[in-house]
Amino acid sequence: MTYRMPPEWAPHERTWMAWPGPNPTFADDGELAAARAAWAAVARAVRRFEPVTMVHGPGQGERARALLGPDVELVERELDDAWMRDIGPTFVLDEQGRPAAVDWVFNGWGGQDWARWEHDAKIARQVADLAGVPVLSSELVNEGGAVHVDGEGTVLLTETVQLGAGRNPGWSRERVEAEIHARLGTSKAIWLPHGLSGDYGRYGTQGHVDIVAAFARPGTVLVHTQRDPAHPDHARSRTYLEILRGETDARGRPLEVVEVPAPTVLKDEEGDWVDYSYINHYLCNGGVVLCAFDDPNDEVAAGIFRRLFPDREVTPVDARTIFAGGGGIHCITQQQPKS
Repeated sequence: MTYRMPPEWAPHERTWMAWPGPNPTFADDGELAAARAAWAAVARAVRRFEPVTMVHGPGQGERARALLGPDVELVERELDDAWMRDIGPTFVLDEQGRPAAVDWVFNGWGGQDWARWEHDAKIARQVADLAGVPVLSSELVNEGGAVHVDGEGTVLLTETVQLGAGRNPGWSRERVEAEIHARLGTSKAIWLPHGLSGDYGRYGTQGHVDIVAAFARPGTVLVHTQRDPAHPDHARSRTYLEILRGETDARGRPLEVVEVPAPTVLKDEEGDWVDYSYINHYLCNGGVVLCAFDDPNDEVAAGIFRRLFPDREVTPVDARTIFAGGGGIHCITQQQPKS
C-alpha cells in the first residue's frame, strides 16, 4: 500500500487543534489566558470555512467552550502542550483516497529541557482513533511543522531538524529522505540549512520549515524575506532565496519563488529578535488564515496571498501571542484531508 500527503490547499474534512493548558510555555495565568484567547481566535476563523475539533485537557472543556463558541467540537484527552501541527498525526491518503495517519516519534522538539511530552507523544494515535483512520507508525523523530509538500512529490526539509542531534542521531540524510518519502509519498527533498534565527531560542523548534518556506501551488514556493540588514534573518533569507531559485521540483520544473516581506518590527518587548513570519499561515476550505502583527506589512502580505489564492478569503488573525509561545497559526492547526 502506498500513501500520499495531499497539499494543504486540497479539500479538508476538518481541522484539528489542541487547547492551551498550564505548562512551561505559558508560565503564568496571564500568559495562559492570552494564549487561550489567541487559539480561540484562530479556531473561530477556521470554523468559518470548515469543521474544527479542539482537543482539551481534563477539566478544561467549560472554559474552552466559553471562548470557542458552540460550533467547535470539543474532545477531552491528556495533553502537555498545544501545538497540534507537531504533536498530532500527519494525515495521508492511499491510492483509493482512503485516509490514514502517520505517527512520527515526538520527543519535545529534540528533547528540550523545558518540554514535557509524556501525553503529547501519544496524541497522534488518539487523534487518529477519533478520526477513525488507521495509524502508520514511523521511527523518525519529526513534527508536522518540519515538512511541507506540494502534493506532486516534492517536500521541503531543514537540516537542523530531521538531521539534528536531538532528534535523529546517527541517521543519514539518505535514511531520513527514504523514510519521509515512504510516509508522505514524495520523491524529492529540498533541504534548507536552517530555520529563522528566533526559532533557536528557548521555546523554538530548532528550525521548522513552515515558518521559512511553503508551497502555494505546485512549482510555486513562498519564502520569508527579511529585508532589513540589521536583522540576522536578512542573511538567512537570502540563503533560502538562492537555494530555492536554483532548485527544481520532483517533476523537474524550476521553482517560481515568491518573496513575502517580513513584518517591519525587528525586536520584541524584551529586545530579542522576532521571527514573525507570514509564511506560517493556514489554508482551509475556501480560506487563508493569515498571521497578522499590527504591522504595515500585514496588508502587503494579505495582498500577496489574495493574488495567489483568488478563490479564497484571506482572514488576518493577530498572531503575536502565538509567536511569543514559539510558533504561529500553522503550528497550532492540523488538516485532515477529505477522503
